[in-house]
Amino acid sequence: MTQPDWYALHEAACARGESSYRDPATGYTVFTRVAHLARGKCCGSACRHCPYDHEAVISRR
Repeated sequence: MTQPDWYALHEAACARGESSYRDPATGYTVFTRVAHLARGKCCGSACRHCPYDHEAVISRR
């Protein structure tokens, strides 16, 4: 299975202890798992790398 383009960028940023990286497709700044763990809880924004299983995300059904 092929990983998305951003996967290696995220893993490298985390290995360096960085809180963000630039998404190659959009140019947007994306918070890493490191940033989310430092925050200490899910912010509810459905972040790509949420280590809290998106527990505060409100379903939009």
